[in-house]
Amino acid sequence: MGTFKIEGGHQLKGEIQPQGAKNEALQILCAVLLTPEKVTIHNIPDIVDVNKLIKLLQSLGVKVEKLSNNSYSFQADEVDLDYLETQQFKIDGSGLRGSIMIVGPLLARFGKGYIPKPGGDKIGRRRLDTHFEGFINLGAKFRYNREDYFYGVEAEELKGTYMLLDEASVTGTANIVMAAVLAKGTTTIYNAACEPYLQQLCKMLNRMGAKISGIGSNMLIIEGVDSLGGTEHTMLPDMIEIGSWIGLAAMTKSELTIKNVSWDDLGQIPSVFGKLGITVERRGDDIYIPAHVDGYEIQNYIDGSILTIADAPWPGFTPDLLSIVLVVATQSRGEVVIHQKMFESRLFFVDKLIDMGAKIILCDPHRATVIGYDFKSQLKATTMVSPDIRAGISLLIAALSAKGTSTIHNIEQIDRGYENIDERLRAIGARIERV
Repeated sequence: MGTFKIEGGHQLKGEIQPQGAKNEALQILCAVLLTPEKVTIHNIPDIVDVNKLIKLLQSLGVKVEKLSNNSYSFQADEVDLDYLETQQFKIDGSGLRGSIMIVGPLLARFGKGYIPKPGGDKIGRRRLDTHFEGFINLGAKFRYNREDYFYGVEAEELKGTYMLLDEASVTGTANIVMAAVLAKGTTTIYNAACEPYLQQLCKMLNRMGAKISGIGSNMLIIEGVDSLGGTEHTMLPDMIEIGSWIGLAAMTKSELTIKNVSWDDLGQIPSVFGKLGITVERRGDDIYIPAHVDGYEIQNYIDGSILTIADAPWPGFTPDLLSIVLVVATQSRGEVVIHQKMFESRLFFVDKLIDMGAKIILCDPHRATVIGYDFKSQLKATTMVSPDIRAGISLLIAALSAKGTSTIHNIEQIDRGYENIDERLRAIGARIERV
């Protein structure tokens, strides 16, 4: 189990470049299975979860060529479907949540797709019903082996249809879209997710020859085609990492410039941090955060009541940044209620912050009230364990602002979502060591 040692309480300064978006990568990489032609993808983040998926694709027989640090070409012209029935696939597939999205492309192109129960963060129950109900609506037969926790769908031919999703699941929508692009006839998906990463997937599929309209809305209309070709694609910067750096700058009173953020795809992220009193200045396509030497003050609602920040499907505020907002609020002037609606276990890391001296009331598994210190009392260094990716980066930000030297164990969780994070933080003045 890896460990970070962090000497906190130091101001940082400089520029930082966000990595490619993890959540986009997991969708885009699965889409290479839809064509026998070469697909070239740029700005792929070098992180554990993405590298696991690339290895899974290689095990499936996809030819993978690394062109540069963050660029690869993929060619799925000799897919080994027998691998899906092996014990090794059960091990490989169960270790990564994003592996579920290979099912749609495999079903569409080869008539069958299998997956063991996927793993990933322990942040609450994330059901797979939306994925498989979508495949069933397209004409697939579903089976589930309870003994092995193994899912399967098979179809001689997928047929387009109308479907109303019971939830606007991002991965569910992506999986169904990838199945529908090769189905016969027209598929309409209502209550579809419309996140920028899903938009990116749809645009890439259209360049490959798909016919998808309604991109960016919650109703996608897909006219099935017989086959797809190759393409080239560049992924967006990771909006969760961008939000993490905004929070880091505020908590450490640091002057930072976040480069090439694709501002127009950030949605509510700049405005939510603005409600916490943080100056988020647009400079071209960069974000400039001045050193908040006098702190920052939370804006109450116009009637004077306490601000609530809650997550919601896009274009609402992303749940992946609520833990960052919570940490940042511990040193604000004012109070805020954090309401995590979409996952029931993502606030359980707050006991670590309370140990560091934060004033937080955990009301229930979904809500926490934070009373800011206004930097009048620094958080105190401690030893902690990273429970998942987003809580891990939040604890790291807390440690960088705290007085003394903190230790974070189980940093493999952080590595799953953030590329070379210790090196990049040292480049802007952080005192962090991997041991």
